[in-house]
Amino acid sequence: MALPQLIPSPSSSSLSRKLFLNPNHPLNPNSGFSSLSSSGIPVPSLARNRHHRRRKANSLLRCSASSFSEKHHTGSPKSDDVVELPLFPLPLVLFPGAILPLQIFEFRYRMMMHTLLQTDLRFGVIYSDATTGTADVGCVGEVVKHERLVDDRFFLICKGQERFRVTNLVQTKPYLVAEVTWLEDRPSGDGDEDLESLANEVETYMKDVIRLSNRLNGKPEKETQDLRRNLFPTPFSFFVGSTFEGAPREQQALLELEDTAARLKREKETLRNTLNYLTAASAVKDVFPSS
Repeated sequence: MALPQLIPSPSSSSLSRKLFLNPNHPLNPNSGFSSLSSSGIPVPSLARNRHHRRRKANSLLRCSASSFSEKHHTGSPKSDDVVELPLFPLPLVLFPGAILPLQIFEFRYRMMMHTLLQTDLRFGVIYSDATTGTADVGCVGEVVKHERLVDDRFFLICKGQERFRVTNLVQTKPYLVAEVTWLEDRPSGDGDEDLESLANEVETYMKDVIRLSNRLNGKPEKETQDLRRNLFPTPFSFFVGSTFEGAPREQQALLELEDTAARLKREKETLRNTLNYLTAASAVKDVFPSS
């Protein structure tokens, strides 16, 4: 599920405060993967004679709150552990619990996949673009389903797991490998009850944004389903961030936050600004129906 065009909070001007590499750094190669669909949802770009398989795969890839289990919180590695992780720089942000389909076609990443399929099926997805360079915080993608195509391309379905921070680049060819440490949200000064209230407020704003967006697009204003699906505040905050497709720098800022309350507050502000914009657009449409 993707939300309509977002109106980021004023704090978005500091999005790149933790981006530590310039566009010419070796962590910023041209990625050997298929891009995003026009709807903003990551989908593999398969050959024409595989359209039936793509449709079948897409039916299994709808990202909902039910995908965001507690697994990556209850079983996370210790934050002071240092491990080596192969990296895949992409122009998108993966969140813990989110589903990411990819098609791997570039030779170096096909090599990486051959190695991963013989080991633990985990690699680091890290945001990169030509303007800000490559971030130092990313999310582990675990391969949960794969298919090797006849020309040695790979069709993957990955699920986001732990977040990490790059501390040292140990290999640049044929693909990137870095030493990373794990990131976890620190205990917030707010109590659990405040986090629950924040999460509920964010859910309410999301429902209102979806409702008004549907109205502006001529879709039925049916009641929005339960978006939280009994998720605790932290995984719910990751789910909300994953719906901000089309605003990867804002998503990156949310991913880097190590405080659930701060993440929910930022999401709440973004959703509130977006709701105000949609409300004004809806009022204009009521006055000038043909516009």
